Amino acid sequence: MFDKEDAQLVLDKGTPRFYIMKLPARGLKFHRITYHGKCTQCLGSLTPGHPWYVALAAPTLSLDRWPAPEDIRVFRIPFGCFVKFEVGTWHAGPLFAAPGSVDFYNLELADTNVVDHNTHDYRRDNGLEFVVLDEELAA
Repeated sequence: MFDKEDAQLVLDKGTPRFYIMKLPARGLKFHRITYHGKCTQCLGSLTPGHPWYVALAAPTLSLDRWPAPEDIRVFRIPFGCFVKFEVGTWHAGPLFAAPGSVDFYNLELADTNVVDHNTHDYRRDNGLEFVVLDEELAA
């Protein structure tokens, strides 16, 4: 039975799209952060043995009010866990240190990355780049 304990998805402003994306290794750095104002988004890794990371900040629903660096939090996501971003959640990633590519599933609207891809570039606009440090990887 579906109730308030289940993930509440917002996919009613277009055609939902569930797909697998093979992402090449890009390391644990980022300088862009994005939000989607029309839908929720769900991500999960399909490649066992490799944790991944996502940087998140609270929704502002405005490109003029991008997150301050101190408002960004990075989460380590173990294999087998899937995450849901609320509408407007600022996010960077998935990021991973695995060599080669990692497969991820993605649930969003079919045209999200065309008509609802709102991005702030910290390198261009603020001279900043972020690096994810994980003590478990360093050990």
